[in-house]
This record gives sequence, structure tokens and C-alpha cells, in this order.
Amino acid sequence: MASILVVLGHPDGAGRHYCDGLVQAYAAGARAGGHQVEVIDIGAEAVSFLHSRAEWTGGDPPDFVPAAQAAIRSAEHIVFVYPLWLGSMPAKLKAWLEHVMRPRFVGLEADGRFRRLLRGRSARVIVTMAMPAPAYRFWFGAFSLRSFDRNVLRFVGIAPVRWTLIGGVEASEARRARALDRVMRLGRAGR
Repeated sequence: MASILVVLGHPDGAGRHYCDGLVQAYAAGARAGGHQVEVIDIGAEAVSFLHSRAEWTGGDPPDFVPAAQAAIRSAEHIVFVYPLWLGSMPAKLKAWLEHVMRPRFVGLEADGRFRRLLRGRSARVIVTMAMPAPAYRFWFGAFSLRSFDRNVLRFVGIAPVRWTLIGGVEASEARRARALDRVMRLGRAGR
């Protein structure tokens, strides 16, 4: 049994969308597999943008930050689910990450030393897109996802990081249903 945190990175916290369905499928599978699951919906949070390094390193964090950091600390596995927008994650998810991954939380000391305080956790990144997933991965190089994997998650000690790319989400209901089933199976396995 694992402790799993699922982060719904779609910025629209008010509506039903495919990413929400994927989060529900993953969480249902994980619970059926005996795992503990916590879900954070960043669309429901009042996420502002950071405007300076001083604000990032020493400013007072928004109200959602302590709970998000506690959820990450207690998780053994973290799942991020978001749509690909303009070739990357939505800006609100990026802003949420900037607030939550503050220097002291991830192990960046004032003298420049770095201790990867989030070691011992694994992650899965589930990205939805209208284009075929192989086009994003091979033609476009999945650069934004590679950056998130290497420059955020692995940088702070989270590894291994696995990807699930769900392309053609607007193509057919059958394709969407197959992806929901696949994500539910990943949840059951805690992967």
C-alpha cells in the first residue's frame, strides 16, 4: 500500500473536463488497489504569480502552500494530470509549482548548497493533448515535459518519473474510454 498524491493541473476548477475524469479514474483504481489517495485540484486554488526572486525565497506563501507541501512530504508517489496548452503545462500549474517548490522545502540552502529533500518519491506525469501523442513525443520532442521531468521533479529528488501521454483526446469517445481504463489500472498498481 502506498500513499499517493494526485495533482489535477487543469486550471478550470469549476467544470467537468477530461483531466478531471482521468484523476477520478486513477484515484478509484488506486483506492481499489488498497492505496491511500489525496487529490489536490489547483483549479480550485487562488494561485497568483510570483514576480521576484525575493518573493519566492522570502515572501509569505499563499494559504494553499503549507497543505500542498505537507501532502507532498507524506506522499510516496505523486501523479500530475494536466492538458498540454501551447506546448506546455497550463500557466496556473506552473505558478502553483513555483509557490510550492520554494527553496527551503526542496532543500536549496541560502549558501547555495542543495540537498534533494524530496528523495524517496516517484512520480507519474499524465498529459492530455489533441494531437497524436507520438507527434508530441517524437516530432516536437516533448520538450516541456522533459523540462518538467528533469528540471523540476528529478532536480528535487523525485525519481523515477514516468510519463503517460494521451493524444487525440478529441478524436473519439472510445479512445478516451480506453485511456480512462489504462489510467485506472495504473492507479490500482500505484504506478
